[in-house]
Amino acid sequence: MYIKEPNKIEEKSFEIIRSNIKKNFSDKELKVVMRTIHTTGDYNYENIVDIRNNAIEEGVKALLCGAKIFTDTRMAYSGINKRKLNSLNCTIDCFIDNEDVFKNAKENGITRSMAAIDRAVNDGFDIYVIGNAPTALFRLLEHIENNKTSPKLIVGVPVGFVGAAESKEKLREYKIPQISTIGTKGGSNVAAAILNALIYMVMENV
Repeated sequence: MYIKEPNKIEEKSFEIIRSNIKKNFSDKELKVVMRTIHTTGDYNYENIVDIRNNAIEEGVKALLCGAKIFTDTRMAYSGINKRKLNSLNCTIDCFIDNEDVFKNAKENGITRSMAAIDRAVNDGFDIYVIGNAPTALFRLLEHIENNKTSPKLIVGVPVGFVGAAESKEKLREYKIPQISTIGTKGGSNVAAAILNALIYMVMENV
């Protein structure tokens, strides 16, 4: 015998996760951390998720105000609950496969992820969800340094061994509402899980 109903599977999963978490979190922080563990199967996320500068509160506020959300990958875009975002009058875009972004990257000798950030900054996005490309996060921080954007929230969890940990360390130097991971772990699935946690918090009170 095994559980077949999706809601009961998720409910049981979170029950198991909650019983194994050792650190103390606020209720809202716990919801974010549990989602990262749920999507990765990795309890170490309770030790590496870093939430700063009223990130949850500011993220919820931005979502309630109909935020424009940018993601660096189609995987993150696909994993975010767009039906609930639509009900909040939020929009979400990913420019990684945009023809103009590809052209900009080629002409300027930069990654497509960097070019996509340039497009998002020009278009005035509120929330940046970066789960894959350290170059995207570095580029976003450059724009912040140059006073070209002031995000309401950054979910910065790029994964990998070249620049991922360093880009997140750099992010944590800024007084911007942010949720990141310490070290090499992260990914588009983690980025989507974090934003979904915030979306579900909003929906509980709408």
